Order: sequence, then C-alpha cells, then structure tokens
Amino acid sequence: MMWDEDDVRLVPLEWLKPHERIKERNRNKLLDMTKRWNGYTKPLIVDKVTGAILDGHHRFAVALILELKRIPVICVDYMADEKITVDIWQGSEKETLSKQEVIEMSLSGDLFPPKTSRHTISEHLPPIFIPLQELMLEGNYQP
Repeated sequence: MMWDEDDVRLVPLEWLKPHERIKERNRNKLLDMTKRWNGYTKPLIVDKVTGAILDGHHRFAVALILELKRIPVICVDYMADEKITVDIWQGSEKETLSKQEVIEMSLSGDLFPPKTSRHTISEHLPPIFIPLQELMLEGNYQP
C-alpha cells in the first residue's frame, strides 16, 4: 500500500501523545524551516487507536510552539500492522523495545529519552503542503 494526500488527516493537537523527548536543537531548526515555508510539508505517523506519535515528535513540538490547533497525520493500526516495526537507535539506553512499550509510554505521560525508538514503515510519506493558517483553525476529527 502506498499513501497519498487523501490519507492525510488534520487532527487536534490534544489528541496526540508523544512517547519520547526531542532534541531542542533539531526542533529549533525545524521551527525555522516551518516558518519559512509557512506550512507543514510532511505528516506525522500516529496510532489510530491511541493517538500515540510514532514518527514526528519534532513536528509535534513545533506545532505546540506555534500554538496550532491541528496537525497533519497519517493514522495507522500500529499494533496490527506487521509492516510497521520498532527497534532502538544505536546508543539508546534500552536494549530492546516493543510496540506495547511505545504505546504504554505514550499513555503514561512520561517520555523516553530522545532517539529511543526507531520505527520502520514500509510506505513512503506523501509530499504535502498545508499552510499554517489552516492549521490554526479549530476542527473536528473522529479517529
């Protein structure tokens, strides 16, 4: 399966749940680029059941700083989709990591250190452009 622009949904920020901290330097670079582009060019990957962020923690952090109401995501069935795998980054404090641990951490309100989880997702992300003005608007989303 290949994703396209029709798979991208705009969801409220408060629905999303991070599971790891970010690197502020990377966030600041992305914040500068997002302001220059005046929009988002890549969606986050999110578990459709829990709202757990699988890919896009820095984009989420940028949205919080910009006080956006919504953010572009592609929702996946994380636990059931065998094409999505999780491993650890080299140098991580953990030796192993499971999908269940990622979900539990996202629901706990606590966070792993930056670059703990490394998700492999076989589908490529579609190129998008969603203006910041559109992301500042309230909207409804039903997962």
